[in-house]
Amino acid sequence: MGGPYVEALIAEARLRKGELHGESIKTLYLGGGTPSQLPLPLLSRLVDGLRGALDLSGVEEFTVEANPDDVTPDWCRAVAALGVNRVSMGVQSFEDPILRLIGRRHTARQAMDAVAHLREAGINNISIDLIFGLPGQTVSSWTASVEQAIALAPQHISAYGLTYEEGTRLWRQRELGEIVEVPEEQCLEMYRILVDDLQAAGYEHYEISNFALPGYHSRHNSSYWNDTPYLGLGAAAHSYDGKVRKWNPHDMHQYIDKVMAGELPCEFEELSRSERYDERVMLGLRTARGVDAERLRDEFGNEAWRYFTREAARHLEAGNLRLTEDGRYVLTRDGIMLSDSIIRDLLWDE
Repeated sequence: MGGPYVEALIAEARLRKGELHGESIKTLYLGGGTPSQLPLPLLSRLVDGLRGALDLSGVEEFTVEANPDDVTPDWCRAVAALGVNRVSMGVQSFEDPILRLIGRRHTARQAMDAVAHLREAGINNISIDLIFGLPGQTVSSWTASVEQAIALAPQHISAYGLTYEEGTRLWRQRELGEIVEVPEEQCLEMYRILVDDLQAAGYEHYEISNFALPGYHSRHNSSYWNDTPYLGLGAAAHSYDGKVRKWNPHDMHQYIDKVMAGELPCEFEELSRSERYDERVMLGLRTARGVDAERLRDEFGNEAWRYFTREAARHLEAGNLRLTEDGRYVLTRDGIMLSDSIIRDLLWDE
């Protein structure tokens, strides 16, 4: 499937380049299926094909997702030669028993070695993903994983609480009583440790789940949170131009057949005013920049502005939101712990 899928991706880029309206592409992100498992000749063909279909001369951040066990010295040198200047690795944990339990192929040692291999190849913008609330994880073992991450000094760290999605292996194991879900209060304590330790080590907490050394915010992911238009290519990929959301079919065969027949593979929907407002509020509150209330008024009118400021007032009073000098509503440390319920309160049903 690798070769046909790569050719379909390149074909889709040709079909949809008009959607860019001549705007310069600043970031390129290869992910959503662990591209590090793609044989290097196919990865090279994909990058060359995208360069032939799209103007990538203005790309400043080129990220590839990878499994730590795929990150060999040869792989690092090859992707660096393709122009990759940032790699995001799904490390998840530095505890081998937990990695085995959640079905990961790599070990903690391989993750540490991968960081060294990347640096030796000249890739010095490295992001690692961690997960807290994993079965068998304790507050002390999580603290040790955070400390190990800090010792590696990657430029970027993303950390997420485990969610049990129906149909997954972990979900089935929980249903059968083979594993026990970590209590919510313990997960909150893990998150507090994460925030405190990373900030003490010099990482900026710029989005609820994301931390970066100064100058190393993920430019690509920040475009999602800042409402910047983006074009997504491939099976299950999403695109957004500020008003219309598009998505490709999940089924790879269906995706390839459509694209190679010269058909646009995506379905789409135009967001209503309240849906665009909700998107702005939800994404804005996830970031350290927060929500600019005056911009809400400019884009969505006085009614939306009055609703937002009225609903936000009680969260300001409770200390879960703060108002900056330039009029932005930002979650406080306590508010971050309650972010889902606060965001729900501020969503607008016209």
